Amino acid sequence: MVRRLPRTRRLPATGAVIAAGLLLAGCDLPGFGTPDPAAEEGESIRRLWQGFFVAGLLVGALVWGLLIYVLVKFRRRRRTDGDGEGEGDEPLPDQNAYNIPLEVFYTAVPVLVVGGLFGFSVATQERVNRLNDDPDVTVDVVGFQWSWQFHYPDEDLTITGSADDPPELVLPVDQVVHLRLDADDVAHSFWVPDFLSKRDLIPGFTNEIQVTPTETGSYVGRCAEYCGIDHWRMLYTVRVVSEEEYEQWLADARAEAADEDNPDADTGDDPGPEGRDDTDGGDEDDRADTEPGEDQATTDDEGEPGEQDRQTGDTEGQDPTTGANQGGGS
Repeated sequence: MVRRLPRTRRLPATGAVIAAGLLLAGCDLPGFGTPDPAAEEGESIRRLWQGFFVAGLLVGALVWGLLIYVLVKFRRRRRTDGDGEGEGDEPLPDQNAYNIPLEVFYTAVPVLVVGGLFGFSVATQERVNRLNDDPDVTVDVVGFQWSWQFHYPDEDLTITGSADDPPELVLPVDQVVHLRLDADDVAHSFWVPDFLSKRDLIPGFTNEIQVTPTETGSYVGRCAEYCGIDHWRMLYTVRVVSEEEYEQWLADARAEAADEDNPDADTGDDPGPEGRDDTDGGDEDDRADTEPGEDQATTDDEGEPGEQDRQTGDTEGQDPTTGANQGGGS
């Protein structure tokens, strides 16, 4: 015969659940598979995920506790019947068709658990989707096959990437960033895993989301909606920097964009009308007025510069008719 434990040493299942809840509430909860969030909105989403995970652990502990309790208490062994016949000292458990208090318990508890999780989810959704009327930075994000375009309307700056050259989205830390999301062709999805949030880009509809980065660094972003055969190539980088670095980056990016719009401004390839060589222009006009063949004849007549001068010096004093020297002396 198996010796039963005294009743004072039994731990009811509900007590185990309460103890587990207090233990989890008093410790630093792990991420349960999520990365450390790099944005305020991501922190809210992580707390929601942790809450769901803890609720699942508590429900699992309750279910397993009840199962273990029943398996141990009502394990198979020889028992007496109601008349006291047979071996053993344990009567059969009550064979009731129903138990009203127990049925109320296992009906009410799931409803309360689901209601609590639903309220937690709604509160987190409202907090994550709340839009600040005066964001610090606004960026128009356009997804297209197979890359991204980031336009800063307040700065008149546009960064366009390609599948072979992913673009970089630069954001200031601890500032509210308003993202307006549009798709140029098919549905895409803006997803930065370290922000713990994503939002779809739908053709013909502008989605909006705000993020407040809290950690500097570079983070990988990608499209999270299958958009075609090269969906895997739709990558980009988000670089979070300090406010001073962000202002410097804006100045450098604007200067680079200005150089691309006017590539001859610094090289001097096109000096303009005032800087052009008038001599070259005159030569071109003279060549344009010269009949074909005259250049060669003129060259032949002129000869070498020194020879032309000698011929001129020899004939200055001669009579054009006789060729005699008209100067003084015989």
